[in-house]
Amino acid sequence: MSAAETPQGGTQGEAGPHAAGPQRTDGPHATDGPQSVRLDVWLWSARLMPTRSAATAACRGGHVRRNGEPVKAAQKVVVGDELRVRSPGRERIVVITRILTKRVGAPIAREAYEDHSPEPAPQLAAAPPRRERGTGRPTKRERRQFEQLRGREEQDPFDRQHRR
Repeated sequence: MSAAETPQGGTQGEAGPHAAGPQRTDGPHATDGPQSVRLDVWLWSARLMPTRSAATAACRGGHVRRNGEPVKAAQKVVVGDELRVRSPGRERIVVITRILTKRVGAPIAREAYEDHSPEPAPQLAAAPPRRERGTGRPTKRERRQFEQLRGREEQDPFDRQHRR
């Protein structure tokens, strides 16, 4: 085996085995990456869905539309497609500007689409439920007053004569 050959039978370049090879073209920063990707993969990669399974379930449930039509999770999406994604309390309308094949950080994910969603309606804070005095379970003091009115004596729970 010569110095330029590797143990696997290939050859290594002049820079050595740890030199950077050709740049990858399938990462999130690629310029000439894939032209299309599965819808569920893109929804997960762009952080519109927390998991790929959730993206698949949303497609199966009819909560995702591409260009106005219901779409299955395995269908391909391309740059320029408009997606409408319904989630609890909100509908997101996004136009794909970049194809992602792997999950990326939030700042990069936001660059992968243009968000045309309407502003969510402001949530009114619900007042905590309040109970009127005298409703519900009686307090210890109220219970003792009821017992007195009924003429019952209060029994000592530790008195052995009353237990059987």
